[in-house]
Amino acid sequence: MSDHPAPLDRTQLEAYFALMDVAGLLRHAVEQQLRDAGDLSYVQFQLLARLGLNSPTGSERMTDLADGVVYSRSGLTYQAGLLEKAGLVTRAPSADDERGVTVTITESGRDRLAAVLPGHTAVLRDQLFGPMSTDAPEALAALLSPVRAHMRSAPPRSAARRR
Repeated sequence: MSDHPAPLDRTQLEAYFALMDVAGLLRHAVEQQLRDAGDLSYVQFQLLARLGLNSPTGSERMTDLADGVVYSRSGLTYQAGLLEKAGLVTRAPSADDERGVTVTITESGRDRLAAVLPGHTAVLRDQLFGPMSTDAPEALAALLSPVRAHMRSAPPRSAARRR
């Protein structure tokens, strides 16, 4: 058996480069909108969105946030610190883990999230969903969901040993 995997075929390469181009261009457009509308980085928006839209309590442990947004613990600590200085989140010791920290979105954080969401949605509609047929988003979700699940099935980054 060879140690080298078979090369990607032309279709696989085209799909890969198209995905990377779309992701890069979309991220650039989203980041610009978030900066203009809310003075937020993409990671800061992800944190506020996870806390304000996905968490029933508005709180999550820093480790879970880092795994969810696929960001380093130290980088996330820095970004959460900036959000805390801006009054958009609070940080406190975790109730269930003496070494852990819990981040909670504030009312100001919810307001900032609400302020950027309409423009964020407009960018997504214009850049990503606008050129698609009406049934294409469902097909795209069906294609990407198992890939995401496969990639997320590995142990979370927080489980990796620190250097």
